[in-house]
Amino acid sequence: MIEDYNIQVQSLFLRMMVTNAELFTRVMNIFNADHFDKRLRPAAEFISDHCKKYSVMPEPIQIKATTDLDIEPVSDLDEGHYEWFLTEFENFTKRQALEKAILKSADLLEKGDYGPVEKLIKDAVQISLQRDMGTDYFADPRGRLMHLKSTNGQISTGWPSIDHKLYGGMNRGELNIFAAGSGVGKSLFLQNLAVNWVLQNLNGVYLTLELAEDLCSKRIDSMVTDINQQDIYRDLDNVEMKVKMVAKKAGTLIIKYMPAQSNVNDIRAYVKELQIQKNLKIDFLCVDYLDLIMPVTAKVSPSDLFVKDKYVSEELRNLAKELNVLFVTASQLNRSAVEEIEFDHSHIAGGISKINTADNVFGIFTSRSLKEKGAYQVQLMKTRSSSGVGQKIELSFNVNTLRITDPDPEANTRYKPQPSGVELLNQIKSVGKIGSVNDTIQETIEPANKHVEANADTVKLRSLLNSLKK
Repeated sequence: MIEDYNIQVQSLFLRMMVTNAELFTRVMNIFNADHFDKRLRPAAEFISDHCKKYSVMPEPIQIKATTDLDIEPVSDLDEGHYEWFLTEFENFTKRQALEKAILKSADLLEKGDYGPVEKLIKDAVQISLQRDMGTDYFADPRGRLMHLKSTNGQISTGWPSIDHKLYGGMNRGELNIFAAGSGVGKSLFLQNLAVNWVLQNLNGVYLTLELAEDLCSKRIDSMVTDINQQDIYRDLDNVEMKVKMVAKKAGTLIIKYMPAQSNVNDIRAYVKELQIQKNLKIDFLCVDYLDLIMPVTAKVSPSDLFVKDKYVSEELRNLAKELNVLFVTASQLNRSAVEEIEFDHSHIAGGISKINTADNVFGIFTSRSLKEKGAYQVQLMKTRSSSGVGQKIELSFNVNTLRITDPDPEANTRYKPQPSGVELLNQIKSVGKIGSVNDTIQETIEPANKHVEANADTVKLRSLLNSLKK
């Protein structure tokens, strides 16, 4: 890599592009005339404008006549020279953009405008050429499917019924939202999900912007040990022993309180520091909850929920992609959802902005009858990668241990088709002789209890006739 992209190097870049117009085409998406030295900038601007307007590289004589600069072609170039050009021009562009972003950020910091700083730096760092040509669909079907499974394959939620609706579970880099009214159980669902994942030997963080760390930990004590909430302090020895036993086979779970109005940068900084200090790879992140987070990229009034939630949702999803983690958060349902038994997008507080960004949205419903039998109902309000929208799943809830479980793990995954009329007919046709109908067909055509009733009626009739004869 060149340390000093002086005017001679920059001039060579332009000369190579004039020599082979294809080079300009390949770097056009990152080409910026402002990155060149002031003495070369007129030529760079002319080349860029001419190519965009006429779709052809200008001749050196045109550049000379227009800018009074000599940009002569380079002779005897081969593929190795082209690769050098692409690598160094990418580095040059990234370096120039980063330098400009830092200078502009200094002015913004002086004004106290911190939000755009991250975007300026991030955009500069992410400058790159399009070297990835995409996926050749027909080339290697097995290879691309196995790559998807290994890098972004579904991870079980711990609730088989929900996994079945999501075609296997949740993916890393997705934004998953559980929505419910106040006090219905958003935090309980996130805490149970964290427990499910840590019991799969995954490492994760439960960030709470509302409840205290100790209260969250106490709830999880009951979920992990199966000891009632009211008995936790009475049976401390047993709680301690069971938690330590579970810890030997489970992943790592960190519970962290952050103040409301924190932003995605606060979360990112914390996770990065946690990974460094504890040398820990984070697999999942539960944030309780989205409505209490403020955006970074724009100054938005907290009262403008639609815009605020739009920016926050996009930033959280980008964070999930950046960290490559399972990401789950929660959101509030508005007052219009209180009396409803069917949720839709209009019931989400802040409007549809967060729904549009999310990959999966689950509505949490409960009622007096559901509470009495110890159950929650989960409604799939949006799924990006499955056809489960509108479907409902009932989960069991233990009010003493706060554990949410699948009442019948196989209930939603097994399917027992009933024999059709054609299948019954085929079975009958396959019978070898009259009277040898199999038990299933016999039971369908003539139930066993029918013979018992007929025999009983015949006996009574005979008795009646005999009494009349006498």
